[in-house]
Order: sequence, then structure tokens, then C-alpha cells
Amino acid sequence: MKAAEIHNFHIPLPNQLYTRLREVAKRQNRPATQMAKQAVEYWLEEQEKLALHEEIACYAAHAAGSSEDLDIQLEEASLEHLDNMEHCQ
Repeated sequence: MKAAEIHNFHIPLPNQLYTRLREVAKRQNRPATQMAKQAVEYWLEEQEKLALHEEIACYAAHAAGSSEDLDIQLEEASLEHLDNMEHCQ
């Protein structure tokens, strides 16, 4: 199996941010570079979630009121289900 290719990336940090990162790394007994990598991975995942959310919101706004907006069979089934639940109570 071929090892993953690794690239180094130099990020200049303001002194205060650098110090905070080093202090947390020391408290957790972990390399600061590992923590910075984890923070970047987390941020990228959040950006991907945000982009997906924006795409869905854009589609929903575009489809609102159109034939794509409503699945008649699904709505009928959900109304039937809700009606059945009311009779069970």
C-alpha cells in the first residue's frame, strides 16, 4: 500500500495565537502541529457542511411552490399517519 503524500504548509501565526496553541498542546501533551492539523480538518468539514446547507436552501427556495415542492403521495401518507395517531390517543 502506498503511503499518503504529505505536504508541509507554513502558516504565520500572531504571537498570541501561537502562544495559546503551544499552551494547549503542552497541557494535552500533544504536538501543536497535530492540533493545528485537527483544527484545519474541523474547519474544512464545517465549510463543507455550510456549503451543502446553502445548496439545499437555494434548491428549496427555487422549488418552493413548484411541482418539485410537494410530493402528493408522501403528504397523503403523512396526513393519514397523523390521523391514525390522533385516534390512538
